[in-house]
Amino acid sequence: MDSSTQSTVFNVPKLKLSSSSGHLNMPVIGLGCAVDKSDTDALKLAVLEAIKLGYRHFDTAAMYGTEKALGEAIAEALRLGLVSSREQLFITSKLWCQNAHRDHVIPALKKSLSALQMEYLDLYLVHLPISSKPGEVGFPVPKEDLLPMDYRGVWEAMEESQMLGLTKSIGLSNFSCKKIETILTFATIPPSINQVEMHPVWQQRKLIEFCKAKGIIVTAYSPLGAVGKIYGSNQVLENEALKEIAKAHGKTVAQVSLRWIVEQGATVVVKSLNLERMKQNLGIFDWKLTDDDYDKINQIPQHRLIPSDFWVSPQGPFKTLEELWDD
Repeated sequence: MDSSTQSTVFNVPKLKLSSSSGHLNMPVIGLGCAVDKSDTDALKLAVLEAIKLGYRHFDTAAMYGTEKALGEAIAEALRLGLVSSREQLFITSKLWCQNAHRDHVIPALKKSLSALQMEYLDLYLVHLPISSKPGEVGFPVPKEDLLPMDYRGVWEAMEESQMLGLTKSIGLSNFSCKKIETILTFATIPPSINQVEMHPVWQQRKLIEFCKAKGIIVTAYSPLGAVGKIYGSNQVLENEALKEIAKAHGKTVAQVSLRWIVEQGATVVVKSLNLERMKQNLGIFDWKLTDDDYDKINQIPQHRLIPSDFWVSPQGPFKTLEELWDD
């Protein structure tokens, strides 16, 4: 790593979460830790370099199998003095389907904390609006194991986890407007975050508007499209309109996509183990998209890039994609 990279430290802006979350300030960009389990050593090195660059938000989940590696990297960062205290970091993890049952929520959270070597999370999310038969966390979940979620029971346990101080804030992931509305009918602590697929090819306009009205911040995952072994789509990075915008600004397509997300008032988690790309992904705060850029982005045909047929089964609880997403 050259000296110019070493000397570059980005100041990442923060958004204030709802008052029910304890007025936490959440960095608008975080490093996603959904890497292949064979890449955990690379992830640990990437986390250390990310902290040097200015990243303070790290997003993991029980299902990713990377909580232990992230915890070890953060412990090393503290030992090296890269950050002076745990309080300088914002750590998110998620409740997986096998543990999405009232009595399993807090034990699952405590297991995540143990893997992370931490006393609390900054944010704990219900990973999906679906449960499955209790057992070891794994993916894919056998379709015959899928179960309807007890939304009230799971959310009450999430609220208890916050009241116990195991997490400072709670939220959702992959929840539609209708499913969030269901949670809000009985929540005493409303969700502070809803983390969903979001990028210029799937802009989530209705969901963004709904969440803003409810005081819920949207966090974008797969902000550069679902490029990887499972999904294999490059429809964001190869989009011609985004290429034109990037060329006009002297930026990358990735930077254009991330900048667009931030300008929607959303936060974003982006996965990369490459030092130069991690640095580029932070280079989105000293410029803005123009009205002409928005005209081009608003004309991009819309569709999800991440397949969701894992969660659809003739036996339910979601028999069609329309039932899953309430489309």
